Amino acid sequence: MTGAQQTPEAQRPEPSGQVSDAVKGNWVDHHAPAFARPYLRLSRADRPIGTWLLLLPCWWGLTLAMVSDGRASWFDLWIFAGCGLGAVLMRGAGCTWNDITDRHIDGSVARTASRPIPSGQVSAKQALAWAVAQSLIAFLILLTFPPMAIALGVLSLAPVAIYPFAKRFTWWPQIFLGIAFNWGALLAWTAHTGTLQWPAVFLYVAGMAWTLFYDTIYAHQDKEDDALIGVKSTARLFGDAATPRWLARFLALTVALQGIAIVMAAPEGEILKLVVALAGPWAMGWHMLWQMRRLKLDDNDRLLELFRSNRDAGLLPVLFFAAAIIA
Repeated sequence: MTGAQQTPEAQRPEPSGQVSDAVKGNWVDHHAPAFARPYLRLSRADRPIGTWLLLLPCWWGLTLAMVSDGRASWFDLWIFAGCGLGAVLMRGAGCTWNDITDRHIDGSVARTASRPIPSGQVSAKQALAWAVAQSLIAFLILLTFPPMAIALGVLSLAPVAIYPFAKRFTWWPQIFLGIAFNWGALLAWTAHTGTLQWPAVFLYVAGMAWTLFYDTIYAHQDKEDDALIGVKSTARLFGDAATPRWLARFLALTVALQGIAIVMAAPEGEILKLVVALAGPWAMGWHMLWQMRRLKLDDNDRLLELFRSNRDAGLLPVLFFAAAIIA
């Protein structure tokens, strides 16, 4: 327009219905059809960090398996892409299920009251239909994988179903989140090799320690509201004083367990591959330490920023494992 200056996307007024912790200027709120927005918000398409956190352990498992046996095929490219599509769909289905089970709690928490169900954008029945649709499409993708991987994928539904209820009966709901969110390390390793092996198990448990790290940071945003309504979390369990010590323990476990997985997986005599792969958890550990140094437990904006930065932390092992494949 003549004489007018365009407003940057992130500075435009946010449309009605936006969820409070969505990324500002996100494509869902500004470009998606109006009828689809509530469903995309249920799937957290306006907050992509969760998809990354679900996807990255898949890529850990796939790339480390390729380091281990030295094989690469066109099917591995499909595993890589299929895991990406599956992560989008299953994260969407899991978050939708979480919102259905938490619809009464979410309305009592400032950060979650704007979610589609408590704010009245969709009904619980509509949300359930959306969760089923996403799960069925993900299942079709899963059927292209080897039988053992298909079995693991079906088994993963159990922790996904249980997680939303964990904060009602345990102070460690983040463990259940870790069980669900890192399952891809087992599945992708098995999709490549055809069998489940110990390096994948150690990689999986390393991912669980990482989940305890980042989701404890995330949970500190809600600790006051959670205390009022009786919801449990590691953030409330540890308190502000002890949280840094626990984060340090989770950091050490993440790095150590990834290191064990790499040592077990590395081909015998391939020292260069071993060293390059071990640089992955080393770099990830430094990133997690950087997060701890910037931690401010009374600053919700900082907490959300650090939580989101774990996409970069989790990408580091993928990059080093990929480099080790060709080393």
